[in-house]
Amino acid sequence: MREISQARAARSGETPIVGVVHLLPLPGSPRASLNLEQIIERAVDDARAYEAGGASALIVENYGDAPFRKDRVEPYTIAALTRVVTAVRAAVRLPVGVNVLRNDAVAALSIAAATGASFIRVNVHTGAMLTDQGIIEGRADETLRLRRFLDAPVEIWADILVKHAAPLGPVSLEEAARDALERGLADALILTGSATGQPADPEELRRLRALFPEVPIFIGSGITPERVAAFLPETSGFIVGTWAKEEGIIENRVSRSRVEMLARAIRTAAQSSPGGNRARRV
Repeated sequence: MREISQARAARSGETPIVGVVHLLPLPGSPRASLNLEQIIERAVDDARAYEAGGASALIVENYGDAPFRKDRVEPYTIAALTRVVTAVRAAVRLPVGVNVLRNDAVAALSIAAATGASFIRVNVHTGAMLTDQGIIEGRADETLRLRRFLDAPVEIWADILVKHAAPLGPVSLEEAARDALERGLADALILTGSATGQPADPEELRRLRALFPEVPIFIGSGITPERVAAFLPETSGFIVGTWAKEEGIIENRVSRSRVEMLARAIRTAAQSSPGGNRARRV
């Protein structure tokens, strides 16, 4: 969280916006139609729009590669992502994270370590979830051992009961969070709604914050200017993708003006929040 805290401090202590750079289909994926240079150009444009609009960090993910591999992706996908992340890091001054969909944490961590990225997002870090890719099992043991082996200063941000998925058996939100933190050694948690663009539950955030007062907890889906106030001061930041796009359509380019609008809404909501901004203490 250190780099993101520094980036936030440069923007007057605001609750951070973490912008998602949704990559167009990479070479070798089912819908690929552009060459890698064109994909990189689009990714860099989106990253710069996020930075200009007031984002504090970015996540690069291979969103266009659907249908996703449930865990291991091909070497050429890793190579392409490495080139994209390298280009994005060179184009902006923000901390950059990596998410390799659907759940290749080993690839994400390897890319982050090679490119100097700051963190990775892992959809299923501990436990097991039933998804449209089948049953995905968390591999925290592999991820943490690889991080130690590489001696990589890369944080692990773990989704809790991730969107587009359901647990195989009864498990509470609190149990899943505790496992990710205490058994999976995650550095931060991500709370989402049921699907891309669907809002998280503010009450679920309050429950997690009561149990883990000092843990970074990010809202990972469905955020809009109208919804930010419901999550303050408990959240540590907002991960935004869909709403930041032109007309709020996920396939479109990132709109600087929409990012600015979201940043203003967060700033206004934080100023009026009776509890202050908890994210500044993270």
